[in-house]
Amino acid sequence: MSEQKAINAKSPKLDRETTVYSQAPTTVDEGTEMFGGDAVNSNAVANWVVTLQAAIRRMHIAKKSDEEIMTELAEAKMGVATSGGRIDPIQASLAVFKLMNEEEKQAYLNKLQVAAESAE
Repeated sequence: MSEQKAINAKSPKLDRETTVYSQAPTTVDEGTEMFGGDAVNSNAVANWVVTLQAAIRRMHIAKKSDEEIMTELAEAKMGVATSGGRIDPIQASLAVFKLMNEEEKQAYLNKLQVAAESAE
């Protein structure tokens, strides 16, 4: 039996957040019945591509070689999606910092300095 799902999206740069509600299947068979097999498969594959891209980016940040990345992901298998995992905010911040250009890094450091001074 399908269920009503709350889908939330935030746009921090616009200081905006919206929640919509949508009927979602609870099984593959139900999804196939609701949307058709091609739709279910194409969405599963698209999600799998995004999952693999995120893994590759994490490995880039970890300075792994292309060969190491290919070896590690060679036998990756599509699994059951999960959410709500624990994220270390400092490590996440450092990972984002590494992706910034010099101007963005300086602006970020300035914000940290202001935050540190206001905490004293």
